[in-house]
This record gives sequence, C-alpha cells and structure tokens, in this order.
Amino acid sequence: MLKLDDLRSAPGAFKPRKRVGRGHGSGHVKTAGRGTKGQNARTGGRVRLGFEGGQNPIYRRMPYKRGFVNRFRVEYEVLNLGQLEALGLEGDVTPEALYAVGAIGDLKRPLKILGDGTVRRAYRIQAHKFSASARVKIEAAGGTAEVIG
Repeated sequence: MLKLDDLRSAPGAFKPRKRVGRGHGSGHVKTAGRGTKGQNARTGGRVRLGFEGGQNPIYRRMPYKRGFVNRFRVEYEVLNLGQLEALGLEGDVTPEALYAVGAIGDLKRPLKILGDGTVRRAYRIQAHKFSASARVKIEAAGGTAEVIG
C-alpha cells in the first residue's frame, strides 16, 4: 500500500543548480565556464536581439519586410452574383441561408455581395454591404438589396 511518506520524484526529475565561481571543489573556478576574455566573458556581455556585430542588420537591410498592418481592417465574406445564381436559392437570401448551403464559411464575418455574374431572378438579398454593380444588377432584375446591421 502506498503511503504519503513513500512518494518520491522520478529519478533525474530534479537536477541541482550549477554553482559557478565557488572554489576548486565546484569544478567551475576561475572563469566560471565563460571561457577567457571577450564580450561574453564580461558581466552583462551579450548583444541585443538582432545585432550583427555592427553590420547593418537584416531588419534594416530588408525594408520591404516591414510595413503597416491595419488592426481595424474588416475582412468580409464575399459572394458574387454568379455564385448566387448557381446556388438556386428561393425566397430571401440571408447570410444564415448562404451559410446553411455552404456558400460562405463564417457567420461572424460581415457579408459583401459583389457584381460578377448575372442575375435572372428577383432576389431579396440581405447583406452587410453591396458593390455598386451588384446593387444595379439586383435591382435591374426586379430584386431588392437590403443592407443589414
């Protein structure tokens, strides 16, 4: 039966800390495992991240790798009118209906309808945004383009 005082860590689970510069018995005397001389032998002797010994560092040699990223950019789920016609939906076309048939992949993103393709039927489309050409084509076919939320 296992008792509380029988509990032990697995062998090798704890390794003692290396105590350097603490006399001959430690095995790490004089230079304390830092080699001899040089920048890394000194106190505080490391170079900063990205430093290349005075050579122009890569993050300054490659300016095209830097740039501005707009954190507030809105990513839309897009759907062309040609794709909408191929789905063969009846009645109201909503983001939920499009998600149900697999036309869009994420309901958290706003939906934008683009004007590539043709519309033959009168749809009542509800989306967060419409391109100008999509709105014209939908209304020309007798449908309505309704902006939501």
